[in-house]
Amino acid sequence: MKLYYIPGSCSLSPHIVINELGLDVTLLKVDHREHTVDGDVDYYDVNPLGYVPILELTDGARLREGPAIVQYLADQKPEMGLAPPNGTLERYRLQEWLSFLTSEIHKGFIPLLFAGLAGKYVDTAKPRLEARYGWIDKQLADRQFLLGDTFTVADAYLFALTGWGQADWLTSYYKADIYFDDLKNLQAWYGRVRQRPAVQKALQVEGLA
Repeated sequence: MKLYYIPGSCSLSPHIVINELGLDVTLLKVDHREHTVDGDVDYYDVNPLGYVPILELTDGARLREGPAIVQYLADQKPEMGLAPPNGTLERYRLQEWLSFLTSEIHKGFIPLLFAGLAGKYVDTAKPRLEARYGWIDKQLADRQFLLGDTFTVADAYLFALTGWGQADWLTSYYKADIYFDDLKNLQAWYGRVRQRPAVQKALQVEGLA
């Protein structure tokens, strides 16, 4: 398999999952400015929509969208527990989290990451996003990870997104100032996730360590 990624983007999520599972996946870095892979392949030929991640399967089929990709990856080694079994309520809880992160957190960052284009909309988008993080902080009050005591693909996704608002995570691609100082549960969770070997490996490879 092959994972097309941009350092520091949401593709960090499947990158972490790949490391957690120990899967043999080739990483292909996409130049986000030139939209090329390895300097000569037009990324629009890989994904006409132009964004990452894309997971290319061994048969050449390509899977888009992070929440679908991380669940597919997790199902390659179900014994690792990165996603609950299909058909269980816990699996739907996972999908509930992934949907929330996609619609409320991921998309909530967009106006902040492109503040110059968003203009005054940032004044509305930022407090809304911070309120969503406040809600997440409350959910983490009595659990180690989003679904309980077990790290799942939802944690990998939230970690990738939360990095965009961290003062110590400065990349040439993404940066948005979000106030996390009062969110002690979130901060503790972030620290736990960041120390995981699979996360450290992904950060080093992407130049974010």
